[in-house]
Formats: sequence, C-alpha cells, structure tokens
Amino acid sequence: KMKLFGRKKSREAAVQFDSETQYAVIRSSICTGEKVAGFKNKTDGHFTEVMLIRFPADEKEFKETYGVESVKVEY
Repeated sequence: KMKLFGRKKSREAAVQFDSETQYAVIRSSICTGEKVAGFKNKTDGHFTEVMLIRFPADEKEFKETYGVESVKVEY
C-alpha cells in the first residue's frame, strides 16, 4: 500500500457545497491533462477549486466527501 504524505484517511469537507446554487465539475486541461475537482456556480459560472485529481481514487473520494453521484467534466 502506497503512503502519500500529508494525506488524511478521511477527508472533511473543506468547502461548503450548495446543490441549489452549485454543481460538481472536474476541470481537465487539454494540454497537460491536469484535473481539478470543484464546484461551479450555476448563475455566474464562478469555479471554486476543491482538490487535485491524480488518481481514480481521488475522484471517488471527492464524490463521497461531498455526496455527489455524478460530476461533469469540462475541458
């Protein structure tokens, strides 16, 4: 089992998520492939970054932490 430094076993919600005004999204760079999970405001499009997605387990952790079932991917 690989140990990642500074990584907690269970992540607490660092950012407040309001499903009425926001939706979950993963921003993926076409150039570098970097992926960042966060929330986008439905009215003004403001993106709030929550965490870097490096592995499929990171996306699963994001979904579990914030209780979302599906996450849109934007490029």
